[in-house]
Amino acid sequence: MLIKESYHDVKTSYGTTNRLFVYHPNLPEYPNAKFPGVIVHSEIYQVTGPVARFARQIAGQGFIVVAPSVYHNFMDSSALPYDKDGTDAGNKYKAEKPLESYDEDNKLVIEYLTSLETCTGKIGATGMCLGGHIAYRAAFDPRVLAAVTYFGTDIHSSTLGTTKDESNYSLARTGEIKGEILTIFGTEDPHVPPKGRDLIRQTLRDNNVNFSFFEIAGAQHAFIRDEFSKGRFDPAVTGICFQMLLELFNRVLKLDLGPRKPAGEPEMVC
Repeated sequence: MLIKESYHDVKTSYGTTNRLFVYHPNLPEYPNAKFPGVIVHSEIYQVTGPVARFARQIAGQGFIVVAPSVYHNFMDSSALPYDKDGTDAGNKYKAEKPLESYDEDNKLVIEYLTSLETCTGKIGATGMCLGGHIAYRAAFDPRVLAAVTYFGTDIHSSTLGTTKDESNYSLARTGEIKGEILTIFGTEDPHVPPKGRDLIRQTLRDNNVNFSFFEIAGAQHAFIRDEFSKGRFDPAVTGICFQMLLELFNRVLKLDLGPRKPAGEPEMVC
């Protein structure tokens, strides 16, 4: 499927402009076609080449994809470089951005997607590293029916951004997730150690969230990033995870399954 690329600027309540990078399916022979929307949240470097390529792959499967500029509070929409200076700046901005601003970004992107005549109104969210955490928070919005989080950094530690309200931490709000969520980690990811992954999984279970939880043996942090990944990019595992993403998004966002009804206890049969 062909795609078209553009951008759309939205004003925020912080007096800044958030540039949304838009990747839209292009089917000239079907001028009235409608597609679900997907938010793609970036890692700490904003919308880099790997993030844009990830967004294009999703758009090419029949989704309107929007990737916001996460650091509009501090800079323009340019990507930060994958070097020490870029990493230091990204980590600094990540910690200094208000948690409420991350939530407003999700709200503004959802409102933009649902305003499009070409959007069905069904919304999904995904992201890598920092973006995995923001996609997790996107799932607090009932309009987000499916989310796929890669390496959701800082979820377990409640250290993302600034806030005076501990009840707004991501683990504290997990019970608000009404859609289906798929969480993906590598077992060799030091950013979310085993106890942190266990905490996230248990919190999802305790809150009766409809979720899948995958830990990829031997995979490292940011194994999806296909450049400047310091030897961590794993194409085979990345491809498998992308198929899991498509299974969830196609099933939940493209099909009309009606309201979910828990299946109850399975029968003990062989």
